[in-house]
Amino acid sequence: MKFLTFVDLHEDKKYLKELIKRASQDDIDFVVCAGDITLFGRGLRYILKQLNNLNKKIYIIPGNHESDRMFKEVISDYPNCINFNRKVIKKDGYVFLGYGGGGFSAQDPEFRKISRDWYSKYQDDKVVLVTHGPPANTTLDLLEKRHVGNMDYRKFVERMKPKLMICGHLHENVGMQDKIGKTIVIHPGWEGMVIELS
Repeated sequence: MKFLTFVDLHEDKKYLKELIKRASQDDIDFVVCAGDITLFGRGLRYILKQLNNLNKKIYIIPGNHESDRMFKEVISDYPNCINFNRKVIKKDGYVFLGYGGGGFSAQDPEFRKISRDWYSKYQDDKVVLVTHGPPANTTLDLLEKRHVGNMDYRKFVERMKPKLMICGHLHENVGMQDKIGKTIVIHPGWEGMVIELS
């Protein structure tokens, strides 16, 4: 299974064109976006239309630049673009858990609640966690020499031990990778990364 993942596009048409070119290649099975495809909601329909035209499934969570209500409403017009915020997608033996929005809080009571449910259902599965914001205390949440990531995400990763975590939000850490235990944590940025899982 091979997919393209990206985050923090912020309505950049140049990078959108490059992402679409890469995603359209035969070896890419689907696309995963960890949020912030717009700049404060601007350009959402245009971007979703371009992605929808790929004729591949595009799994997207909203970031802090997309309101959940508006995102849900608009994405429903594009059948290849799937909102998987607070949802589960099963692909080729993997379980993708999506949790969008936020990015600025060190704790998230709503995530704690949903993550307990996810743990009880999927603890024995191969999991890919997709959040907009980064987990705490990694190279992906460093901002001006301080860790500003989410502690609830980190605790869930430590407990659940997903194979991979995809996140973004902090532009200073684009392209970086880290590990929490055996879990690889990546920030694919707006240029994206191709991930192969077997």
